[in-house]
Amino acid sequence: MSVAEALRATRLPKPDGALVALIVILLGLALFARDQLAPSIGFTVDAFLGVLPFLLVSVALAAGAKASGADALIARAFVGREVQMITFAALIGALSPFCSCGVIPVIAALLSMGVPLAPVMAFWLASPIMDPTMFVLTLGTLGLDFALAKTAAAIGVGLLGGYGTYALTRAGALADPLRAGIGNGGCGAASIRSHKPVVWRFWGDDSRLAKFSRASFDTLLFLGKWLALAFLLESLMLAYVPAEAVRALVGDGGFLSILAATLVGVPAYLNGYAALPLVGGFIGQGMAPGAGMAFLVAGGITSIPAAIAVWALAKKQVFALYILFALAGSLLSGVLFQLAVA
Repeated sequence: MSVAEALRATRLPKPDGALVALIVILLGLALFARDQLAPSIGFTVDAFLGVLPFLLVSVALAAGAKASGADALIARAFVGREVQMITFAALIGALSPFCSCGVIPVIAALLSMGVPLAPVMAFWLASPIMDPTMFVLTLGTLGLDFALAKTAAAIGVGLLGGYGTYALTRAGALADPLRAGIGNGGCGAASIRSHKPVVWRFWGDDSRLAKFSRASFDTLLFLGKWLALAFLLESLMLAYVPAEAVRALVGDGGFLSILAATLVGVPAYLNGYAALPLVGGFIGQGMAPGAGMAFLVAGGITSIPAAIAVWALAKKQVFALYILFALAGSLLSGVLFQLAVA
């Protein structure tokens, strides 16, 4: 065995970012702000228990979709006339159980299979904003009105990007959108290529039941650690961020406050699930609901990790269009939601 092979064999596993952040924050509180340690832990536990019923429902939905093969239904949204495909793609993107990390290989598969860019863009924009898991957790943290409005925003942003891209492609722009060397989407595209029937009663199949169990554990661990981190951060925000500062920046519900929340949402976003209780805390501190909506939508689409993945997959023109539609749609979503609740 060579030295390089030995080093690869002994390489330590990549640390979990959420768990590392939890440990670092708790250690920091224990060392430098001991009086805040117990209140923050208590706040985190109480908030987590409050959202736990919604969390368990969301885990069951996500795991059931994988075990039954229901995610393969997404392929039906990309069959037919292009104009109709855009509408179906936006709807499926907003309602499908794909997580943000699963969208990228699916998009690569769709484009490499010759699906037009316009419906793919509609799906691409809508999918990170909302899914069944996100809806249930939004309902539990921000309420029914916010959950329904965020679903409508996901569909609306998808339609805006899809039909805007359609107009550009009809004019001869954006041909061959993938970067050179992008393959057929890898393992994440299996649900697109698969024509297997959905098995709704998956519990009668041992292999599907095992898949449900694995997916439930993985999803619960993933969501649980991010929500715990989010609630811990919310406790610190409530303790140390003056409510007056929040109200001054994004509290008046005007256009500039919603624009500020849209632009801040891009680099400040942590994770789609972790952002929900943080926005709830900001709204409690005086953030306007429209600004909260704009922050969530913009961050969901254009968070730095997601944007990097899009940059690696698509050509520069497509990436720029993706960012433009994301920001325009987020701003519009925030303005309309603010007008609706005012």
